[in-house]
Amino acid sequence: MQVARHVVCAVSGGVDSAVAALLLRRRGADAVATGHYARTSLEDEEVFQQKHIKRPEGLFRNRFEVRNAVKLLQAADNFKDQTFFLSQVPQEALRRTLFPLGELTKDFVKKIAAENRLHHVLQKKESMGICFIGKRNFENFILEYLQPRPGRFISIEDNKVLGTHKGWFLYTLGQRANIGGLREPWYVVDKDGAKGDVLVAPRTDHPALYRDLLRTGRVHWIAEEPPAALVRDKMMECHFRFRHQMALVPCVLTLNQDGTVWVTAVKAVRALAPGQFAVFYKGDECLGSGKILRLGPSAYTLQKGQRTSSVAKEGPSDSPGLGPAP
Repeated sequence: MQVARHVVCAVSGGVDSAVAALLLRRRGADAVATGHYARTSLEDEEVFQQKHIKRPEGLFRNRFEVRNAVKLLQAADNFKDQTFFLSQVPQEALRRTLFPLGELTKDFVKKIAAENRLHHVLQKKESMGICFIGKRNFENFILEYLQPRPGRFISIEDNKVLGTHKGWFLYTLGQRANIGGLREPWYVVDKDGAKGDVLVAPRTDHPALYRDLLRTGRVHWIAEEPPAALVRDKMMECHFRFRHQMALVPCVLTLNQDGTVWVTAVKAVRALAPGQFAVFYKGDECLGSGKILRLGPSAYTLQKGQRTSSVAKEGPSDSPGLGPAP
């Protein structure tokens, strides 16, 4: 006798559709299908055959209590891969989620849509921004909910005031700062929320934009919490990204006792920012993610420190008549 299977299809993308698997399960649905470009280590048939196992709570849970954890894997179409947005999905929801597009390329999906006369879908432009904002100006959208807090644009090189803005929260590290009256482009390298100042630098590749160290909050590990290699060695090599579609960056993770991690990039990366999520990968597997809470010093700060140290060491020999102290 064949058992009926109840699948709820989540038409729109978004982490909510995958997390909803838990709620749908409680309402009698066996699985949720979503249009995200991602895969899991479970075959579709296994999603329906598995038994419900409650995931234990705790920072370092007993690994023997959960067997055959489901892994989140990158999509076949690397450009469309959306595991970045799914890196906080809980194990229990992932077990009940189907990704029909995970093995397909975007071009093949369009071909299927055309064969089934879904022309209204094909005519839609790809959404690259924040979907719920739409075509509205981002600054105007934010100022509908937050009161303006005027502040200053300040050059990180000489502390010169270059102009004013309506609020430091309107800017993120790495973006171009539109400063009235200046012909050359300036870029946001830091923010001082207490004073309301936005620090800027004159080039898109300015060393103040580059850092190789960050600390996350407690990491959400998808399949293994934390990975066995990280628990054993307290360090682990992997890759990470903090923006969708950016190239994966080789890094070394250092585990802290509270479940947070230090991330040391093999090479300094541009425009790391607190509040973004560092998403970790090992091969095709998305391991999980943690919110960026702290940043290490920028390359510019380190260079300044080296110059200061060099001047201090060379100072006595540069001054005539001064010799070493007795």
